Amino acid sequence: MADFCRHNIIWDLDNTLYRITPEFADMLDEATAIAAVKDLGIPMSVEEAKAKVKESYATYRDGGEIFVRDYGVSPKDMFVAYHKRKPIDPIVPYDGILEKLKNIPLNQFIFSTSSREVCEKILKHIGLFDFFKGKFYSVEDFECFKKNENSEVYSKLCNKINVRPTDCIFVDDSYSNLEFAKEIGMTTVRIYYNQNSAKDKTFIDAAYKGLQSFLDDFPKQLEQCQIKNKIFLSSLHESRA
Repeated sequence: MADFCRHNIIWDLDNTLYRITPEFADMLDEATAIAAVKDLGIPMSVEEAKAKVKESYATYRDGGEIFVRDYGVSPKDMFVAYHKRKPIDPIVPYDGILEKLKNIPLNQFIFSTSSREVCEKILKHIGLFDFFKGKFYSVEDFECFKKNENSEVYSKLCNKINVRPTDCIFVDDSYSNLEFAKEIGMTTVRIYYNQNSAKDKTFIDAAYKGLQSFLDDFPKQLEQCQIKNKIFLSSLHESRA
């Protein structure tokens, strides 16, 4: 059972605060493939590279990782080339999400594997830039290009925003990211869209089908936290009486 009695919530951006549809995912795969072939000189056709991207995601939970491991591309070069080609316009914002986020009485931040420039463009596109201005971070802010290799980047984020990991809820669609957030003590929430393929993962404290289901349930969880706190304070007062 997840303990949501925390003061901070850290959101992933891609496929969490907006939905990556299967059609958009295919566009992202193609953008990665074009970047690999045309910008980084991988010796294959775009079609072949696109198949490699899909294989890479299935194997490493990262579409560009196969070019790093098998073709000697540097992680930074892959990161930069992909984000120069990452499309933004096809993203469809969720209706009413800003109002629901405003009603959450916690400190809120974003931590994304998108570049900082792309994060800003996406947040402006989906109407959340003003809400998260000064409170969104990219892995590149910490000289890193992934969130699913170790917990160090999560510790760096917590130091940057001056919070304790144990006082944070981390929300992400990718279970491979949640593993390392949990490792340093965060409460972890997975957003999924079809079947919960990670329901056996012990490092995931709660899972919700779609962002809206989490946003609808979260106020109820916070009410339970308030009840727990009142009971605790009451028992503490009685013990001192």
